[in-house]
Amino acid sequence: MNVAVLSVGDEILAGDTVNTNASWLADRIDERGGRVRRILTVPDDREVIAETVRKWSETFDAVLVTGGIGGTPDDVTMEAVADGLDRAFAVDPDQRERLEAEARQFREDNPEMVDEYDLRMDLDLAASLPEGGRALTTDVGWAPGCAVENVYVLPGIPREMKATFELVADDFGGDVVSETLYTAEPEGALGDRLDEVRERFDAAVGSYPGVDETPGRLKVTGTDAEAVGAATDWLRERVETTDSPGGDPERESDE
Repeated sequence: MNVAVLSVGDEILAGDTVNTNASWLADRIDERGGRVRRILTVPDDREVIAETVRKWSETFDAVLVTGGIGGTPDDVTMEAVADGLDRAFAVDPDQRERLEAEARQFREDNPEMVDEYDLRMDLDLAASLPEGGRALTTDVGWAPGCAVENVYVLPGIPREMKATFELVADDFGGDVVSETLYTAEPEGALGDRLDEVRERFDAAVGSYPGVDETPGRLKVTGTDAEAVGAATDWLRERVETTDSPGGDPERESDE
């Protein structure tokens, strides 16, 4: 499964927020056997989001969109996804009822805050989804996420995003397997052997240089477990290997 991750938020582009969501999602998809082929951050711009979703939904097996959902004026992601998929954007009655009950409970639990601040949230906006979409709700978050066609819209707050992703995690299975070797050799000395292993085996090899005392990493990836294992064995015989940073054996499986 080839997946694209679209992060939405002016605050990410301004450097005010670190985009940990994209790396977390890429890691989870990779461990399930999928492949993340694109990661992009865009502003809270309805047209930009819609155009990206339109193109990516036709190009990739799945598109994960994070951030920009809720009931404030800058939360344009859900409506933009509806635009990108040429679907109507309408209030989901069940979600409207749920959010109204939660808002009522919040007012009862926090009377002093409600009295002190003019708290306003557009419940209709927060409860609106692309037509035909499946609402994704958790006890952690407030506004619902959504699964529609091959596009998954998740909250931007990390803990809410992670909880929502678990609702759809089984959709991101794949047949990719990988094995990892650690080496003390500098990356610049490995070129010939990396070229040869790619020519010999039906597997991709990624080289990631070490930093300070951390060894370098060679990650062998493919859809044929035997080919991946053979390529890893071939490298292990020709590369100076070392233990992983955690002290584990030199050969790690990421299947």
